[in-house]
Amino acid sequence: MLKTKDILDEKDKRLRSVSKEVKFPLTKKDKDLINTMITYLHDSQIPELAEKYDLRPGMGMSAIQLGVAKRIFVVVNEIGEPGEGEFETYILINPKIVSNSMEKIYVEEGEGCLSVNRPVEGIVPRYARVTMEAYDMDGNKIQVRGREELAVCFQHELDHLNGILFVDKIDKKNPYKGKDQMRAI
Repeated sequence: MLKTKDILDEKDKRLRSVSKEVKFPLTKKDKDLINTMITYLHDSQIPELAEKYDLRPGMGMSAIQLGVAKRIFVVVNEIGEPGEGEFETYILINPKIVSNSMEKIYVEEGEGCLSVNRPVEGIVPRYARVTMEAYDMDGNKIQVRGREELAVCFQHELDHLNGILFVDKIDKKNPYKGKDQMRAI
């Protein structure tokens, strides 16, 4: 079972590499990796399981966070009322943004990351809505739309595939720069 300690820390240079395109059909190893990420993200959002297995809650994870430089990320998004245990799962392989809103948003309490184990001050400008094109596990081309938190998560994970951490997007001299031109979520 994947543990929080198995996720690469921001100091690990592998997080700065650009992940490679995935070839189809997926290998058993790739499928196992995806299922491991899904299980971690799902369990980490259920308080009893997160506590039992000492999991840091997370909504998204990229393969590179587990040391695998492949263009794969998974998002497990809680839907409905918090704590009801209903989730939507997104598996995006070789993803790219094909359209985005003009409106910019930021996460008011700050973005978090399973690879950044420290408090971070500042805002990360993100598009309020994005449409992603990617492939599913069977190699079929898919399109998914995200808005608000889901859009932020898609952009955050896509950045990981390009060797970028959310902390890189915060202005070092003025961490709240542009705040008045964006909407908080």
